[in-house]
Order: sequence, then C-alpha cells, then structure tokens
Amino acid sequence: MSSFQLVGIDHEPFEPLFRLTDAELRDRGARRCVATESPGFPCRISLQDAAPGEELLLLPFAHQPANSPYRSSGPIFVRRGAKRRALGVDEVSPYVTTRLMSVRVYDNADMIVAASVCEGAQVADCIREHFANPSASYIHLHNAKRGCFSCRVNRV
Repeated sequence: MSSFQLVGIDHEPFEPLFRLTDAELRDRGARRCVATESPGFPCRISLQDAAPGEELLLLPFAHQPANSPYRSSGPIFVRRGAKRRALGVDEVSPYVTTRLMSVRVYDNADMIVAASVCEGAQVADCIREHFANPSASYIHLHNAKRGCFSCRVNRV
C-alpha cells in the first residue's frame, strides 16, 4: 500500500500581493474578498477553509506549470498570513473530505496517466489505488464541481 501526503502551495509568492491596492490586483486578474461562510473559501496554502471574516485573494495560479500538453492554471483562494502546510502522512482534512474531488494522476513526464472522480470521504482510498500504478508519480486534486485546483499529493 502506498502512503501519501497532501501539500499546500508555497505562501511566499502571495504575501506581497496583499499589499497591493484593489486596482493593482484587478490589473493582475485578482480580487480581494472576505470569507462569508465556511466551508466555501478553501485556502490552497493552508489546506483549510477560511473562517468567516478572513481576508483572501482570489487569483489565477499555474498549478501545472510543466512543459507538457497538460500545463494548466486556474483560480485559487489564498488567505492573508497563511503558511504552507503539509498534512501528516495519509491524512486527509475536511478541506478535501467535504467536497467532490477530481483526481488527476501524472507520471514523471507530467503527462496524465489516470483520472477519476470521487467523494472526498473516499479520496484516501482513491489515491492509494492510483499510486499502486508504478507509473504514477504525483497527483493533483481538484474540486470537481468548480474545477479549481485543490492541492498536490506526493508519494511518501
């Protein structure tokens, strides 16, 4: 059985963006917002939903920057002050378990070798099944309903 770890994105590139004006953010295709409910504003850095009242940025992010046909970007939320989080080995938080998830499996050449959709409560089993394939190098989870990147899953 393969162990895995969910990892948030690096917080450092986003910290200066919180100092920009709303007009400067708009010029970059980003928006400042405040969480009005939880869940509903999933932070891709901390792998947690923002609490009501927390400030976030909604902005485009290249979640698959590899030079392959699967290069991709999309919208993400990041919370002010959030630090990069890696969950414990084989841990899946409510950030994932409360959502319908798209599971995209990549090989060492950054090509998709498998994909599936599952309820978040079943994502750990789904990840293990995909990592049983020796060509599976890493996984990206996406929120299936809106298609937004959620996090990367690494083999451990």
